[in-house]
Amino acid sequence: MKKRWGALALAGVLGAAVVTGCSTGGNGEATENQTSAGSQVNAETSAAGEEGTAESQGKEDLVFVNYRDIRDLNPHLYAGEMYAQEMLYETLVNITEDGYEGCLAESWDISEDGKTYTFHIRPGVKFSDGEVCDAYAIKANFDAIIENKDRHTWLEMMNLLVGVSAPDENTFVIELSEPYYPMLTELGVTRPFAMISPKAMKNGSTKDGVEAYIGTGPYVLSEFVTDEYAIFTANPDYWGEQPAIKKITVKVIPDNQTRILALEKGEIDLIFGKNMIDADAVNQYMDKDGFTVSLSDPTSTRQIVLNTTDPILSDKNVRIALQHATNKENISQGIFYGLEQPADTLFAKTVPYCDIDLEPYACDMVLAGQLLDEAGWLMGSDGIREKDGQKLNLDLLYNSDSVTEKSIAEYLQSEYQSIGIALNIHGEEEQSYRDNMKAGNFSMVFNICWGMPYDPQSSLAAMRAPVYGDFAAQQGLEDKTEIDDAITKILVSTDETERQELYTYVLTRLHEDAVYIPLTYECNKAIYRSDMKGFHFTQTQYEVPFADFYFGEKK
Repeated sequence: MKKRWGALALAGVLGAAVVTGCSTGGNGEATENQTSAGSQVNAETSAAGEEGTAESQGKEDLVFVNYRDIRDLNPHLYAGEMYAQEMLYETLVNITEDGYEGCLAESWDISEDGKTYTFHIRPGVKFSDGEVCDAYAIKANFDAIIENKDRHTWLEMMNLLVGVSAPDENTFVIELSEPYYPMLTELGVTRPFAMISPKAMKNGSTKDGVEAYIGTGPYVLSEFVTDEYAIFTANPDYWGEQPAIKKITVKVIPDNQTRILALEKGEIDLIFGKNMIDADAVNQYMDKDGFTVSLSDPTSTRQIVLNTTDPILSDKNVRIALQHATNKENISQGIFYGLEQPADTLFAKTVPYCDIDLEPYACDMVLAGQLLDEAGWLMGSDGIREKDGQKLNLDLLYNSDSVTEKSIAEYLQSEYQSIGIALNIHGEEEQSYRDNMKAGNFSMVFNICWGMPYDPQSSLAAMRAPVYGDFAAQQGLEDKTEIDDAITKILVSTDETERQELYTYVLTRLHEDAVYIPLTYECNKAIYRSDMKGFHFTQTQYEVPFADFYFGEKK
């Protein structure tokens, strides 16, 4: 017996709010001066821009910008730029704010036991090289993905996968060993489940590269010069609605200020991405004629991970003291101008399953000092606490490529010093930083949760294995086994009530164990010409919905 799968609503996330200051015992309530918003904040800054200029009427090209080039766009690996992969490739389903909708699959059935997914493939779809995108082509893609399975085990679905089959050209079947409620979410994100033409594979494989970037999406890659630009043009054979923007040029401009100047001069039309635009630029363009600033709901949580195997941080009182000594509101205001809101919990309350009653750790330096006293760390004559002849020295690792992390680290170094904690900060280039984080070679380290639509399930699932630093950081917890067992039960649970209870248990345990210091909720940002219409954010933070943009009147 089978049941038809309907739309599963995906919750939105917390609206933006501007707050100021942090007291020694604040309650986190909003003030009169706070500003809040829903799915996005738009600052339409020009009446002229609203109507569009004469030359923009009928404009069919758009110039985008990124800090690096598109790189390897193989959709089954992780090196390429996701916005570019989203332009070329498609998945079985799409994730929308209203739930799941069909893409390469028109519809699907889920078996009563939740272990078998049967997808009914959309007829008449072709790859841009003319190859038919039927169930056999989709199975060829899954076979290539499965061949490189070890690369994808961060997705729990890959661990539960029994097999795939194509009984006929219109039907594709996935079988799991256990039910898995985030299944459609994982199938709906581009990597690694986007479809590439089997003709573009290397002997039926993609793990060692592909011959060409050939998908079924609304655009094709027409030209590419390393570290300079890439040109995408509308796919004339696209099965869906033809995009109004027929040509997209992506310029490579590594420097933030140079990008802003290029926008000012009219050399580019759109800057997009949470790390592409700093707070100064957002403030500068918020009231600037001819330009629009858009801010998304929170996409992920900026955090510091505390390694519970560290001799000092193994003491929960010390970890809790650090929570109280971290002035998140000052970080929000002083570094992000209020654009990233202070984070009280590991996930924003409006992330699915995360609206639970957790007491925030209020900014309270006096309480932080008392907790350190109780833990035996007493103030020394040099202003640094000590215990049993050991100084209270902690190390904070950050990505040296991130100016933001360096700024936060320097701020915390000064703050912690005031209560007798010596914080040593050091940056490493991105790959070294990630390698050390994964291996657990840190006392404290910056990280972000995985963000929508992966969370909370993917961030929690990865805690059970040495994927990133979470696994290593939690090894000192007395309740680590119980937490991991609960996470596993979450992922295979078919009962919504049970699932919420398990999420509440896990998130409460992690919060009370004080493993994570949530800092701010990251949001996506965009600045663009006001005569460009149709802009919106999607449920996946890296996707830029170019196919929805237009200039002038929509045809």
